[in-house]
Amino acid sequence: MRVAVDAMGGDHGPGVVVRGVLRALREVYSISKVYLVGDQKILEKELVSNQCFDPRLEIRHASQVLTMEDKPVEALRRKKDSSIARAVELVKKGEAQVLISPGNTGGVVSSAHIALRPLKGIDRPAIAAVIPAQNNSFVLLDAGGFVDSRPHQLLQYGIMGSVYSREVLGYAKPRVGLLSIGTEDLKGNELTRSAFNLFSKVDEAQIINFIGNIEGHDLFDNNVDVVVCDGFIGNIVLKTCESFGQHLLNWIKHEISRSPTRVIGAMLAQGAFKSIKGRLDPENTGGAPLLGLNGVVMKAHGSATDRAIFNAIRLGANAAHQNINQIIIDEVADADKTLQVQ
Repeated sequence: MRVAVDAMGGDHGPGVVVRGVLRALREVYSISKVYLVGDQKILEKELVSNQCFDPRLEIRHASQVLTMEDKPVEALRRKKDSSIARAVELVKKGEAQVLISPGNTGGVVSSAHIALRPLKGIDRPAIAAVIPAQNNSFVLLDAGGFVDSRPHQLLQYGIMGSVYSREVLGYAKPRVGLLSIGTEDLKGNELTRSAFNLFSKVDEAQIINFIGNIEGHDLFDNNVDVVVCDGFIGNIVLKTCESFGQHLLNWIKHEISRSPTRVIGAMLAQGAFKSIKGRLDPENTGGAPLLGLNGVVMKAHGSATDRAIFNAIRLGANAAHQNINQIIIDEVADADKTLQVQ
């Protein structure tokens, strides 16, 4: 497995990325090569400080960095030697199979979309965020790759999410739900109603396990494994979930500190609190895959730590090993045939 890592795009500098890469080299045995992409002098210094001389590591120099403040498309034109552009180029040329970047989300999506191109039968990629619930983890897509969608694009998102949930997360028959304002068939807007009809037809052909419309309160009740919506709604849902989880923990801490009795009770329940905190930790997934492209792309969070980078590499390598792109191509083709026949 050959992995290209954009080492310059994160909030915490390349040191964090390098440490995550080194852990991946120790623990992900399928890795045969890692390309660290970024400023050569800085990366060489980081490798020396971490006493790493692994022959599987190779630095590919890039003189520019796409910052979080840059406007993606405009910046990609100006910064042709940016670390994200050079990392994507490695995948395009076939030197790497997996791309990892904690950089500017718009830059990653734009650069990968333009250079790698969508898979056969796929209109455009989607960001698939994995969100933990009490008894399962569900895949939310599109989580912000593209604001608007058409009905057949939502269907493609559902198929891609189902493949990722099954092949990477291990859910044997993922339940796919269409996010709407009611569970009835006729609820929603024109987009969701039209998409509902497409999903229903493909479900009859047993290509996906479509459970119908779902509402916001279904997300955390172990009712669904793949949640489909356009990127505008998906990004709102994702950021709301992330923010609420963190604020809820802080809220609980504040309430506990108001009474000595509560503090004692909290000490007795410390194991439960640690378990919940660990379950909500976004670093367990490392990032969100950008599904639907010729190559495996993992978008790590800008504030990713070395553990998050490690997990992004681990899951990206697993996705490539499971050959999810070919499975997506095959299942989308089956869906298209089904819809043409009907």
